[in-house]
Amino acid sequence: MTPHPRLGLSLVRPPFARIDFHRLFKWKHRVRSVSHAAQGVGDCGEDATAGQYAHNGEEHERRGDSTVTVEINSAGIWDSEAIADVAAATFPLACPPGATQDDIATFIDDVLSAERFSEYLTDPCRTVLKVTHQGAIVGYAMLIDGEPADPEVARTVSLRPVTEISKLYVLPGNHGTGVASALMDAIVERALAADCAGLWLGVNQENLRAQRFYQKHGFETVGTKTFLVGSQLHHDFVMQRAL
Repeated sequence: MTPHPRLGLSLVRPPFARIDFHRLFKWKHRVRSVSHAAQGVGDCGEDATAGQYAHNGEEHERRGDSTVTVEINSAGIWDSEAIADVAAATFPLACPPGATQDDIATFIDDVLSAERFSEYLTDPCRTVLKVTHQGAIVGYAMLIDGEPADPEVARTVSLRPVTEISKLYVLPGNHGTGVASALMDAIVERALAADCAGLWLGVNQENLRAQRFYQKHGFETVGTKTFLVGSQLHHDFVMQRAL
């Protein structure tokens, strides 16, 4: 297998308030396009579930009586637009209820645009993994190698060398299918190949579903940090996992 928040596992939708309708229309159009492309993949429930996977770039998952295959590989700059569309569709689902649509749209424009992903994909300290099913990208993760930029987080995270899981998102139609667990397996494999001692991430303190997912995959809470979305400051738990 070839070779990180909001870590998008919550289905809580934030309330609408103070909307720039022209800007939000463009954003919603992107979300509808991605959601339509994901139809047919299926939604097998709320909780992410692990499956049995081969480690050759293809991950097999079972839905009912049928087996489908997703591929997990390193993304390239040519994937910037498609990953940005997935990011625009999934980031709002991970935001706490207090986040406004205006702040969410600002964050998507500033942090999750195709232009920003083009920058991420050419940054030697970052790795973006993409999950594809039948040729369409249905999830992604972004990893950042090196010392945490936040001094408080650097003091909290005890493992070195360490990699941050900056982003880990799967389209809603793939929640509960094992795709998120397969993506986590690929992240761990990549980190082990790079001789990392551990992984760390931030997860919103209200996102209990995401916290359960990471606990299931061996992460433990070691501290807290803040995360800015538009004009609002949100509060995260810092979690780490030894490898």
